[in-house]
Amino acid sequence: MIGLVQRVSEARVTVDGAVLGEIGHGLLVLVCAEPADTPAHAARMVDKLLKLRIFSDDAGKMNRSVVDVAGGLLIVSQFTLAADVSGGNRPSFTAAAGPDLGRQLYERVLALARERHPVVACGVFGADMRVALVNDGPVTIPLRIT
Repeated sequence: MIGLVQRVSEARVTVDGAVLGEIGHGLLVLVCAEPADTPAHAARMVDKLLKLRIFSDDAGKMNRSVVDVAGGLLIVSQFTLAADVSGGNRPSFTAAAGPDLGRQLYERVLALARERHPVVACGVFGADMRVALVNDGPVTIPLRIT
C-alpha cells in the first residue's frame, strides 16, 4: 500500500463544487492500494499514520503525532500513486489494485482510522475530486507499507 502524507494547516476535498471532507491542522493522506495488498496492509497504514511523529514539539523538533496534536485526518483515494513512467511519457497504472480491491482497502483504512481517531474526513472513491491544501512546513512524506 502506498501513501503520500502531507502535514497541513488546512485541507478539503470537493466533488461537483460541494465540500465533502475538510480538516484544519492535521494530515492529508493520499492512499493507493496495490494488487497484493490485504486488510493487514490497511491496518499497518493506519498504525503508521497515527504514530508518525511529524508535528513539532515545544523545542521545534518533529516529535509529535497527529494524535498528540489532536489534528485531523483527510484520507483520499489516489490510484495514480502507483504510476509507472519508465516505459515512456504516458503513465501506466497497472501497479495499482483494481477498482474492487482498491475500494475495499480504502474503505478499510477509513473504518480503522475512524475507530481509532476522532477527526477523520474523506473523499469519494473513484470520483473526480478537487483537493485543496495548505502544506505546513512544507512536510510531505511518502510511505510504502509492505
